[in-house]
Amino acid sequence: MILRQFLHYDPIAASYLLGCVGKGAGAVIDPVYPIEPYLDMAAMTGTPIRIVIDTHLHADHRSAGRALAEATGADYALHASAKTGYAFRSLADREQIVLGNVTLEVLHTPGHTPEHISLLVTDHTRTDEPWTVLTGHTLMVGDVGRTELATDAAIGALTLFLGLERLKRLPDHIEVLPGAFAGSVCGRGLSGKAVSTIGFERRHNAAFAMTDAKSFVAFMLENIPPAPPQAAELRAWNAGLSPVHAA
Repeated sequence: MILRQFLHYDPIAASYLLGCVGKGAGAVIDPVYPIEPYLDMAAMTGTPIRIVIDTHLHADHRSAGRALAEATGADYALHASAKTGYAFRSLADREQIVLGNVTLEVLHTPGHTPEHISLLVTDHTRTDEPWTVLTGHTLMVGDVGRTELATDAAIGALTLFLGLERLKRLPDHIEVLPGAFAGSVCGRGLSGKAVSTIGFERRHNAAFAMTDAKSFVAFMLENIPPAPPQAAELRAWNAGLSPVHAA
């Protein structure tokens, strides 16, 4: 398996290229502009991009997902519940995306947004047990995703609590690769370290450690940071429902 993490600073975000070199099948997760680094890395590693996935419709930047898919002839994919003005490959909960010897299992983990997914990664050349989970803005290093950008904050928080329960059932050793890190407006108190484990976050992430839904909702409604500039417009642009071209 190949896995490359891209850390971005304008906007603050993390994206990924992963897949199977032997079978020549790769995926890019949550790409941002420009698309050339993904094309270059895919060529350098011999991992052609077969599918581009956004974990959710972003509200803090323009996704490069559709542009990258068009440039490579790959599928562009979102969870089936996403409301868009364009066609996309519809992903279902528990669906298996096979990339040669690598499998991505779709986990619907809504709350940050209704359509949010995480991707549980297995490298079958090593074991048939999952190794890594790409969590987008559901679970990050030090916090979880804010819940008011796409829905009511309290409803989103309760939904997120239930979604996080799915991640809590994963073994402690599973590596967590998030979609953002310190400086992102999509979480509070995020670490500058853009990788963790389920076990470490279970022990040291206050939001992820909570076991009571009411307390979790109250915690998430405290000190909500200012919304990203043009958040509604950016989410609409990413959904293909607005002509706005924001940076």
